[in-house]
Amino acid sequence: MFGVSTLSNASGEEPAENLLKLWYAQPAVRWMESVPVGNGRIGAMVFGGTDTARIALNESTVWSGESSDRHLNPGTRPHMQKIRTALFEGRYEEAMKLCQKYMVGFKRNYGSHLPMGDLLLQFNSPGTDVKDYRRELDLDEAVARVEYAIGERRYKTEVLCSNPDDVLVIRLSSDKPGDLSFEVGMNGGDKPFEVRAEAPATLVMTGKAFEKNHSNGKTGVAFRGQIKALPTGGQLVAEVNSLKITNADAVLLLVAINTNYLGRDAAALCRTQLDAAAKKTYEQLRDSHVTDHRRLFRRVTLDLGATDAAKLPTDKRLELLKSGGADPQLATLFFQYGRYLMIAGSRENSPLPLNLQGIWNDNLACNMGWTCDFHMDINTQQNYWPSESCNLTECHEPLFKLIESLREPGAKTARDAYDCNGWVCHVFTNAWGSTAPGWGLGWGIHVTGGTWLASHMWDHYEFTGDKEFLAKRAYPTLKGSAEFFLDYMVEDPKTHWLVTGPASSPENAYRSPDGKVCTESMGPTCDVVLVRDLFEHCLEASKTLNTDADFRAKLEAAVKKLPPFQIGKNGQLQEWLQDYEEAIPNHRHMTHLISLYPSDQITPHKTPDLAKAARVSMERRTERPDWEDVEWSRGNLINFYARLLDGEAAHNSLLLLLTKLSDKNLMTVSVAGIAGAPENIFAIDGNTSAANGIAEMLLQSQDGEISLLPALPKAWPTGKVTGLKARGGHELDIAWKDGKVTEANSHPMFDGMCKIRAAIPIQITKGGAMIETSTPESGVVAFTAEKGGIYRIVAKPK
Repeated sequence: MFGVSTLSNASGEEPAENLLKLWYAQPAVRWMESVPVGNGRIGAMVFGGTDTARIALNESTVWSGESSDRHLNPGTRPHMQKIRTALFEGRYEEAMKLCQKYMVGFKRNYGSHLPMGDLLLQFNSPGTDVKDYRRELDLDEAVARVEYAIGERRYKTEVLCSNPDDVLVIRLSSDKPGDLSFEVGMNGGDKPFEVRAEAPATLVMTGKAFEKNHSNGKTGVAFRGQIKALPTGGQLVAEVNSLKITNADAVLLLVAINTNYLGRDAAALCRTQLDAAAKKTYEQLRDSHVTDHRRLFRRVTLDLGATDAAKLPTDKRLELLKSGGADPQLATLFFQYGRYLMIAGSRENSPLPLNLQGIWNDNLACNMGWTCDFHMDINTQQNYWPSESCNLTECHEPLFKLIESLREPGAKTARDAYDCNGWVCHVFTNAWGSTAPGWGLGWGIHVTGGTWLASHMWDHYEFTGDKEFLAKRAYPTLKGSAEFFLDYMVEDPKTHWLVTGPASSPENAYRSPDGKVCTESMGPTCDVVLVRDLFEHCLEASKTLNTDADFRAKLEAAVKKLPPFQIGKNGQLQEWLQDYEEAIPNHRHMTHLISLYPSDQITPHKTPDLAKAARVSMERRTERPDWEDVEWSRGNLINFYARLLDGEAAHNSLLLLLTKLSDKNLMTVSVAGIAGAPENIFAIDGNTSAANGIAEMLLQSQDGEISLLPALPKAWPTGKVTGLKARGGHELDIAWKDGKVTEANSHPMFDGMCKIRAAIPIQITKGGAMIETSTPESGVVAFTAEKGGIYRIVAKPK
């Protein structure tokens, strides 16, 4: 059994052997081989070339498009009742035509996030005799590093993206004085841009985020990238559009990137950031960056054991895993990589949250029909699943700011489109606050997208117990959404249930009784799940805050009229109100299973029959040879199976995500041939949902109780995790051996009742003294926890 000291959170401690590195024995050739750094706003991908070193640059507000109130279809409001009547009466084909004509929105200048450009370093030293090459990303330091030798000379480059100093920092050095000679250039890609040198030591790139796939090619932010070169020794010459450095001992490059998004002065910001950073040494910049990163990163540690495979380069480890080799430490690395990407991409001071590609952009997603934006039918939600469970609650803040910013435009959409109070947002939004339906059937009319996103505010409250956040931010936002649905929902004339609609179950389709392929319906199951959670969260919040008694009464009445879950003729959980035949039985979206995760309306303990039906739904899809398996759908399955307490199936999905849906840099991909993708395209949601799924395999806290190792696979028989978070304000450390918990410590953030579900009898002590417990049901132990205490949980002696 582990002692208390071995279970203490390792925050601030130096690992005995740092295995938390991605590393490679060659430079990156493709974008998906390069490694990411970021500070929550600026992102960079490090390729590590020896002749030409490319660093792909991104900034989260480099968006095309513009703010517009012309996305909404003016025909929605006058034709809503006609469409609903057609659906209720079974005139499906007519309803689809009416939805297409009067409900889908208009694209206009919607826009997309775009890559900013490239920073290029052209070296004078020939790279033909390179040896001892190593390129790595140190997750514990958040530093990318390239080292190699040419002849007897050794070269080293370190790249970091500092949140405290808000600049990208690049330091190049050689072990031979006066040996560094290279040219610094920039390239803005296919956007309008200009590069010019400003003496004595500055290179500037300015441009416009214009493109014609998602806007008219004339709208978007103006951006500015500015590099200040600070060589030690040697000479620096400003050419027309580059900087030339010769015979330097070392060189520090400081890179500032800004835009005029929402009226910002990009030039002034670049100047201020560079002037401040230039007053510091590289060591000072690096130390403050590493300290800032570790404050978040080291909150959670995970040890699943390691084999000799952990010593191999990361791409070779993936090859070994694909051939059937064991590498449990790669799961640890992948888990911490998901957390790393969240820290690098989303910070409290980020102007925007993680988009489809985080803050890194490969110039592929933005050229797809689906844009590089904030998808609200699964992707943006998955981006932030690990923020609370994986102890990165501050990283949630940019999402909260986005949600709050949607309330005003969403209220206009609610009034103009539906004649309803409250606010609404549909399938996606952009940097400009669009809340209208999308411009296509089957996905555009996803009326609960904003509600789903806003549920993250309730999650934050459940994990932190922050009543001020609940009162001032979460409850007003959730209440506004609930007000909309109280006005918007109608009674089904046959069942008298309250239903949404017309609405899609994204992005799926069904066959009407007469065989027609249809997409919109009344009361799809995903809407029922989201509205039920919304109403019940508002009920609990209003009671906690002792407010809105009349509003609470309306919600209580409405909850009673929501449709129940239904099991279809094939034993599956129904995706729609009727037991329709699936038109696309291999479809990747299973949005009705949000009832299993992230909601807890279906659980094996509480609703075993529905849990079984949910599994049938999953396996009817996944067992098909043509199943549309992409990064986020596989991430879903890790979490779904964890909630079904099936560790083997969850682990198998994790392995499939790693071996089939991740590239050499461990970034997950939406694969070619699905959803219109001509080639594999990076999407961050697979990384983040997998990190959360691993946490769910080790710790769950839904339905008012905490479960230790609920879905532990046989591949991880012995291990230890510290710092995971549970609802109710608990931070948990868990150790296990031979598949069984040997000891756990709970650190409550506030006073309250704690319930632990355990497979064996347990006892709980605080400071060596036994704690009085109760057993509200079989397998559950309850005790009163006090803020600041450390509660030790062990097996009860026989």
